[in-house]
Amino acid sequence: MTAERPFFATLVDHASAFFRPSGAFAYHYTRGKLGMDPIFHALLAQGLLSGRERILDLGCGQGSLFACLLAARVQADQGRWPAHWPPAPQARQLRGVELMPKDVARAAQAFAAHRNTVNIEQGDMCTTDFGEVDAVTILDALHYFDHQGQRAVLARIHAALAPGGVFITRIGNAAAGWPFRLSQGVDHVVTFLRGHRLPRLYCRPLAEWVQLLEQTGFQVEVQSMSGRTPFANVMLIGRR
Repeated sequence: MTAERPFFATLVDHASAFFRPSGAFAYHYTRGKLGMDPIFHALLAQGLLSGRERILDLGCGQGSLFACLLAARVQADQGRWPAHWPPAPQARQLRGVELMPKDVARAAQAFAAHRNTVNIEQGDMCTTDFGEVDAVTILDALHYFDHQGQRAVLARIHAALAPGGVFITRIGNAAAGWPFRLSQGVDHVVTFLRGHRLPRLYCRPLAEWVQLLEQTGFQVEVQSMSGRTPFANVMLIGRR
């Protein structure tokens, strides 16, 4: 990671710049999110979204993931992509679904020049038509739905994925003790700062999350995704 820091710092600069028209909060939120959250580095370094033409991000917020992917494409096109990484994502369709109108409004300003590629719509992932896609992501949002809702959303994701498709999510491991309780507290703070109400959370131990995805029909890979933070975050990669 040390040798990649200058590259990734430049990528974060490019990605966060999308949000300058959306205001200081949007800019600094994405800058902090991409710069400190290890999952974005992991998605690129492992090529988890490489070769995926149609990517759907559910609970996408203001679109920080899409900014990261667009910035990655620029880096690759300019010959600055790490040689030992898989190819940069080159998706032709980046679609996001976000419940909160404020986040959708920030996204509309940020991606105004990329409407042919990026579409972030206001909607509820429990009812929105997913269409057919090659990859689906839900980062830190599945626990906002009750257990019945989680099962229903996962079943619809599995049905929407094309053959060979991938589902990527990050969850908190409720069996992890104080690191999990700390991550819950941070989740509440971030939700409040984004201007949203504090929701009830429906969390599970890691083993239950894995079982749930397997029962839905996914082959599941588990990776710790807390980085240098003291949290209990885990990335689950579900392959159809």
